[in-house]
Amino acid sequence: MKAILKFRFSLVFFALLSPLLGFSQKTEGVVIYERQEFWSKIIGQLTYLSNEEKDRVKQTWGKNDDGWKSKTKLAFNANESLLTNVEEASEYGWSSRTEDYYIYRNFEKEKKIELIEMMGKTYVVEDSLKAPNWKVLNQIKDVAGYICMKAVTEDTVKHQKITAWFTGDIPISAGPERYYGLPGLILELEINDGDVIITASSVQFKKLTDELKLPKLKGKKIKDVDYDRLIANHIKDSIKSYRNPYWAIKY
Repeated sequence: MKAILKFRFSLVFFALLSPLLGFSQKTEGVVIYERQEFWSKIIGQLTYLSNEEKDRVKQTWGKNDDGWKSKTKLAFNANESLLTNVEEASEYGWSSRTEDYYIYRNFEKEKKIELIEMMGKTYVVEDSLKAPNWKVLNQIKDVAGYICMKAVTEDTVKHQKITAWFTGDIPISAGPERYYGLPGLILELEINDGDVIITASSVQFKKLTDELKLPKLKGKKIKDVDYDRLIANHIKDSIKSYRNPYWAIKY
């Protein structure tokens, strides 16, 4: 009962605070997220890796690891969202192939479709929506010009602490990666206290055309339980072989 009251208090506090800041609610547009992966820190915490492997990573990334950067784009409206990778050209004018990665949510129909390339294969995860078990906290900060509130949960398969910052000024239950289910758009996501940080670099409100259209789905169709089993077995096998599992799956 105390937890329910605390959650309601948090939402009431946030709802009262937002209008005072002068933001208008908008429910259609595009968000660009930047993902930073701090591999020196990640590798250093994997106790099953050899010192030689850790030394190779340190030599590759150096002492001043400012994070491997990539971008994703989230298109959203009041009922749907679609997250995709963003291809970026190098300074020489060419761009490398990005892995298949489409995270679709239909909040009205309570269903999802995910096209994910990992471990050398492409999988199509089709299932009903099952939001993470979030705990909303009474902490706020500015992200991309929006006052956001803090929420935490846990990835019970990868055993990772997840911290999200969401804004009630964009009342869409979407977010980056596979995370959603809060009473506002997630503008920042942190994995394991800064191992990976995903932050909205821009928010643009506009009328969408075909941004929510999925490509032709080619891959092995599975459910959430199958996806979780694949990830758990891959991590388990990697630990036994003293390998870093996150070269083949997202951290």
